[in-house]
Amino acid sequence: MGATGDVANALENEAIYIIREVAAQFEKPVLLFSGGKDSITLVRLAQKAFWPAKIPFPLMHIDTGHNFPETIEFRDRLVEELGLELIVRNVQDSIDQGKVKEETGKYASRNMLQTTTLLDAIEEFKFDACIGGARRDEEKARAKERIFSVRDDFGQWDEKNQRPELFDMLNGQIELGQNVRVFPISNWTELDVWSYIEREQIEIPSIYFAHQRKIFLRDGLIWSAEDDVVFRAEDEVVEERTVRFRTVGDMSCTAAVESNADTIAKVVAEIRESSISERGARIDDKRSEAAMEKRKQQGYF
Repeated sequence: MGATGDVANALENEAIYIIREVAAQFEKPVLLFSGGKDSITLVRLAQKAFWPAKIPFPLMHIDTGHNFPETIEFRDRLVEELGLELIVRNVQDSIDQGKVKEETGKYASRNMLQTTTLLDAIEEFKFDACIGGARRDEEKARAKERIFSVRDDFGQWDEKNQRPELFDMLNGQIELGQNVRVFPISNWTELDVWSYIEREQIEIPSIYFAHQRKIFLRDGLIWSAEDDVVFRAEDEVVEERTVRFRTVGDMSCTAAVESNADTIAKVVAEIRESSISERGARIDDKRSEAAMEKRKQQGYF
């Protein structure tokens, strides 16, 4: 069940405490923003943490160029309405500079290429703390990671060399070249996030709700066929179905689910009944048993 009452308030209070600790302990923090529900929730929590002042750090989006258009439209509208600073760095630039190589073939995706663009942006702006929306319930590698996750001067994470976090004591001391990834909603579940969105009446991109969409089927998953970003073979037939997306990542690695949940209340009810993780529709996590852990070791979110 999702958190209710005192538990929900405790999760919110913990997240606000963590965000305030970031502002207090670090010189140049940034909030990593994807336009997805988790990062949108972080923005609301940051608003509450510093109200009535504005959020005292920028948002940064590492744009693969293969994002869902609905997500980008929402991102731009949100930062304009709230008067926030948004930094965008593009994976396409990393490709053009020869720093990473575009994948090809049936399962090609730019998702893994984000790491290089992210690390370059951290170096460019000298960010010492990057706030992200990862949660421990999403994936087992994320379950291992601390709330203050220290990365070395190459952006790498060492799961065997993490600091203890006892009694909510968050240690932000870092050495020259290091930076910290911070996960304020690490202890939340997918249902907790949706319940909070419902409680706070937070607006989210339409892609999360059931809608008619051109799709095709592959490997038992439902892929968007609305543009040419996702590779589609000649024998993969396009049809229309009512679908929604539980997680919003790169179009080329994020599948949809059949659903009639067109309101937040219906989404919450649907998730309560679901026995499948939201990351079950992310093909990039299926490349190997330790796919996420390897990406984190290389500097991923």
